[in-house]
Amino acid sequence: MTDPASIRATLRHLPFRALLSGGTVYFVGNAMQVMATAWLVLELSGSSFLAALVQTAVFLPMFLLALPAGVMADTTDRRRLILVALAVQVAVVSLLALLVLGGWAGAATLLLLTFIAGCCTAMLSPAWNSAIVNVVPRDELPQAITAIGISYNAARALGPAVAGYVFAHAGSGWVFVLAVAGVVVLFEAVRRHPPRPHPPSRLPAERLWGGMLSALRFARHSDTVLAQLVRTMAYSATGSALWALLPVVGQRQLGLGATGFGLLMGCLGSGAVLAGLVIGPLRLRLGLERLVGAGCVVFALVMAVAALSQSRALVYTALVAGGAAWMSVLSTYNTATQTSVPPWVRARATALHTLSALGSFAIGSAFWGLLSDILGLTPALLIGAVAMAAGLLLARPFPLRMGGLDEVTQVPLSQDLFVKHEPAPEAGPVAVEIGYRVRPEVTEAFLDAVSLLRGPRRRDGATFWRVYRDLSDPTRYCERFIVTSWADYLHQRARGTLADQEIEAQLRGYLLPGEAPSTQHYIAER
Repeated sequence: MTDPASIRATLRHLPFRALLSGGTVYFVGNAMQVMATAWLVLELSGSSFLAALVQTAVFLPMFLLALPAGVMADTTDRRRLILVALAVQVAVVSLLALLVLGGWAGAATLLLLTFIAGCCTAMLSPAWNSAIVNVVPRDELPQAITAIGISYNAARALGPAVAGYVFAHAGSGWVFVLAVAGVVVLFEAVRRHPPRPHPPSRLPAERLWGGMLSALRFARHSDTVLAQLVRTMAYSATGSALWALLPVVGQRQLGLGATGFGLLMGCLGSGAVLAGLVIGPLRLRLGLERLVGAGCVVFALVMAVAALSQSRALVYTALVAGGAAWMSVLSTYNTATQTSVPPWVRARATALHTLSALGSFAIGSAFWGLLSDILGLTPALLIGAVAMAAGLLLARPFPLRMGGLDEVTQVPLSQDLFVKHEPAPEAGPVAVEIGYRVRPEVTEAFLDAVSLLRGPRRRDGATFWRVYRDLSDPTRYCERFIVTSWADYLHQRARGTLADQEIEAQLRGYLLPGEAPSTQHYIAER
């Protein structure tokens, strides 16, 4: 019998296997394309800044588009979204291959088309990530996320190595031809195994801007998710120094060609794959903070080795350890984020994690490339190593943990709103007032308990929340919050969780005998 805690358990689901396989080939093609582009830009321009900008061109679209793409993944047809993005990417990478084969591509053209291809990846990523994890049970979710991480990092190991060989023996243009094939493979996998449709809902659909605000509001008022996103940004921004400057390390410090650079990238990816195979038991044994702390220290040391050593063997070995640390930390952050959110916002949470990781990676890559041009390669990498180690100080203000089942299980409120005439969905703002008549001897306990509702109310849609005491009745307290529109209020009611329900049950225990909370709704007059 298959152990549900093992990665193999997730592979018994055919749609998961198919989407994972297609995604792996796609990741390999993307990694090949990035490696070839970085090396070509360095050859054409001789600038470490422009070479580092390749990472920015790849990942900046994530910063710009991940959140809108996450809203679309949560609210529209994910199959159509993924297939359209892949079709556009086929066209863009095909044009890139044609220009490189013809010798017509300059550094600016390579960066522009790489950016457009990155936009396609940014648009499909939240939909693909949420679709692939939706086909496994919740208790297998950490293993599914780890399997995706192994797939991605195996591609980052294999892709550059294959690209370096093809680059050296067949020419750079054929690397891009193979990248096109990788996009086509994922297109076919999604076409044959489309994502599950969203469950039908009587609620009005969220619009793009409102959906983005909902995601940001959720992250801001969920302490668990906010901590993970802040830690992810800090780690990715400092760690991007090594990834962005690796072409310069290979060419100028180690004297390598395209094949050697591909091997450097392959070492990072190989270490990540090895870590993925043991990350589950290791996380259980060490706990989140100790695992993340160890990963940060190891990656900082690897950056120091890359900055100071001219021994190829030592750098190759260090990069394997660096890849393992990179995978361990980012996989832990990603797993903690996705297990801490309810289904209605999961694609957006994935998008926010992607935005935090790759957006800061893109901006950091440009910064470290510029710093390398100003100060030199070695000082830039050493500063990055010190910044990585300093990131451990974030553990106290932003502690990590995984969300409990009661925090992500939705329990919608009853459909009966006790309003005489229901407003139009866009009407608002809406003020909601919940009255409580509290036993005098438990007032302090009641106020402590009701304050716990501030986070959930704000997280699920309220723009304002406050508790008031009735001056004419010392036993009566009023909880009041404001939601932007009637549609947003209906969505808020549908987003309550078991944990929220437990707080409300606790509040009822503090009321006067025979009393129950009373709810009033108010709509703003124009």
